[in-house]
Amino acid sequence: MGRMENKPIMESEQIFPVVPLRDVVIFPSMATAILVGRQPSVNAVERAIETDKILLVITQKNPTDNDPGFEDLYRVGAIVRIGLFFRLPDGTIKLMLEGVSRVRVRDFKQMENYLAATVVPIEEEDAMTREVEALTRKVEALFTDYVRMNHRVPNEVLLSLQAIDDRSQVADTVAAHLMIRNDVKQRLLETVSLEERFMMLSRILSEELEILRVEKDIDEKVSNQVQKSQKELFLHEKMKVIRDELGHGDEMEVYHELKRKIRKSGMPREAQKVAFKELERLRMMSPMTPEATVVRNYLDTLIALPWNARTKDNLDIDDVKKKLDADHYGLTKVKERILEFLSVVKLVNNLKGPILCFVGPPGVGKTSLGRSIADATGRRFVRVSLGGTRDEAEIRGHRRTYIGSMPGRIIQGLKTAGTKNPVFLLDEIDKLSSDFRGDPSAALLEVLDPEQNKRFSDNYLEVEFDVSEVMFITTANVMYTIPPALLDRMEIIRLPGYLLPEKIKIAEKFLLPKQLREHGIRQDQLTLSEPTMKEIIQKYTRESGVRNLERELATICRKVARKLASETPAGKIRITKKNLENYLGIPKYSESEIDRKISVGVGTGLAWTEAGGEILNIEVTLMPGKGELILTGQLGDVMQESAKIALSYARTRARILDLGNDFFSTIDVHIHVPEGAIPKDGPSAGVVIGTALVSAFFDIPVRRDIAMTGELTLRGKVLPIGGINEKAVAALRAGVKILLLPRGNEKNIKELPDEVRKKMKIIVVESMDEVLEHSLTRKLDWGVKHRKRIGGFFGDQAPKSAN
Repeated sequence: MGRMENKPIMESEQIFPVVPLRDVVIFPSMATAILVGRQPSVNAVERAIETDKILLVITQKNPTDNDPGFEDLYRVGAIVRIGLFFRLPDGTIKLMLEGVSRVRVRDFKQMENYLAATVVPIEEEDAMTREVEALTRKVEALFTDYVRMNHRVPNEVLLSLQAIDDRSQVADTVAAHLMIRNDVKQRLLETVSLEERFMMLSRILSEELEILRVEKDIDEKVSNQVQKSQKELFLHEKMKVIRDELGHGDEMEVYHELKRKIRKSGMPREAQKVAFKELERLRMMSPMTPEATVVRNYLDTLIALPWNARTKDNLDIDDVKKKLDADHYGLTKVKERILEFLSVVKLVNNLKGPILCFVGPPGVGKTSLGRSIADATGRRFVRVSLGGTRDEAEIRGHRRTYIGSMPGRIIQGLKTAGTKNPVFLLDEIDKLSSDFRGDPSAALLEVLDPEQNKRFSDNYLEVEFDVSEVMFITTANVMYTIPPALLDRMEIIRLPGYLLPEKIKIAEKFLLPKQLREHGIRQDQLTLSEPTMKEIIQKYTRESGVRNLERELATICRKVARKLASETPAGKIRITKKNLENYLGIPKYSESEIDRKISVGVGTGLAWTEAGGEILNIEVTLMPGKGELILTGQLGDVMQESAKIALSYARTRARILDLGNDFFSTIDVHIHVPEGAIPKDGPSAGVVIGTALVSAFFDIPVRRDIAMTGELTLRGKVLPIGGINEKAVAALRAGVKILLLPRGNEKNIKELPDEVRKKMKIIVVESMDEVLEHSLTRKLDWGVKHRKRIGGFFGDQAPKSAN
């Protein structure tokens, strides 16, 4: 160990041993301790100790460099005097150094075993100007605040700073004690101008003080949070003890179990955040309060939802087709649409679920088709009946502020299914209604919109749920009751009524085997031939679907089961046309719905109802009166207007054929549509009413094997109407041979079933004159003047028939 000796400050160019410094910048008048371990540096220290104990210390540009070269060292350093030194066992030397002066390196020299440098002193500018004095005071004030806020700088520095008169030494002392980067300190060391050095210190201290204030705020927040956490921990432990004393210790197990389930449920971050918030509320509540039950039910619902659970689609197109064909006969368009959807899924593997709407009469298999689609595609099936639903909350759910609140039917259905991609059947969507509680159809707009249902919001959940992968299928009997906005979101697929051959196939392949199984009858115990099945369909049912047919088959099976279960069981039972009445009673319907007897003033029209297509008979009678029009049969406003238009047209035709000026003022016209208990409306009966009126006016019968439909205008034009498919099927079922359709519906003929086009002659017409030409048994001769009828109540002379 050696003692420090005083040496005068250098006054000219000299050579000194060099010690490179890694992570410190030494300023003049600064006392510091360093460890020297690199061998060249140790040799330089040994050289200095042997001579005058003076060293040149220079900071490295890169502190990680173990063997710095000349270019790796700054060109400005400090001359230091070695005070105390200690040699440590590992060969390193600990030095106590005191900065003497700034110097600039002129060049470096590599000695035998250490680095040396030729240096020149740096003359410092020490002009005591007002600016320097003002900056000095500002820096001293800022440094005082810095020391008070930064506990890593000892307060004794402020005392030593007050004893220094030299302004350059003040600046160096402040710079030496700042916790800043070495490159910034090096710039301060290299700055000769005292004013510039104080300006730099002022900027640096201002920035550091701002950083220290932010750190202080952060520390206070952290401290407060730690105190709050400690307080909560203490209170929780206290509550735990209280719960244990009250016998509620199991609640914490429930809490941890719910927490684990929330993490495993796969719900998105937003939903998980809400769930944990409610879980904390539950933890703070007494389990005996009603609110705790509400929160627990809410959490159970959130956890039970299929956030990420999916079933794998069956993408074997041929296999799906076989399953659909095995479950349902016909329905080609529907099956084709499902196969198209699965084909796209197979190619794209990321397709939103389709939204289909099956429209058709009752009993054609709309609901069962939805279940069949689910089975064929490998998805779960959910059915929700919307008939009579009038509360919007049934769809969106109730808010949790209400007692007994629960999610809407959509979320409940998905919870029941357990997957987020089921086949979801919304049955009877055309029978939705609304009242003061809201409009359910408006709530369905979001559910059935592929662009919105990715973020479906249920009032009960209060978090978004993705229903875009659900295959929604809706069913309806008619479309006109469905709001246009809702109808626009769905792909309409019509299911027309079945024809006789289709009903026979369905009964033989599906309905009869099903009833035999349900009644415990083997197939070899009951024989029911195709002619007998045809007899059942034609004389015991009258429907577009097969629901009543299934009931009649069930009736037969019950009577057969009774015979088989009697004490003297019958053997094989054969049901034929002859013994059919023994099982089903007398026939309910005649073979044909139309009256084969030719009559004047009677026409056959077609109607389209919720039950499918129907035959509509129109009867017209003339009687003495004052020119009044009498309408009976519960006709709606539109149908009454059609009747008035038809009468105006018929009167125009009558004037052309000269029935006389006083003809219509002396008679009343009575138009009746049978089955008066059933309301009727629509414009499509205009053509048949006009035909019946002309038939009555001119005493010309209407052909009974012909049926017609179309809207009539005052000018006698025939306009297109809807429901062509259903009406054509009904006409064929009723035994019609010729069907008159508006020219505007010619495009719909291609969509009719093949059997309809083969067994019926379809004629398109543009005007009422064409209708009369085809429908009346005799043609009107526009060149022959007709006179008033004689006989009955029309007078004494009858008109001659026009051939």
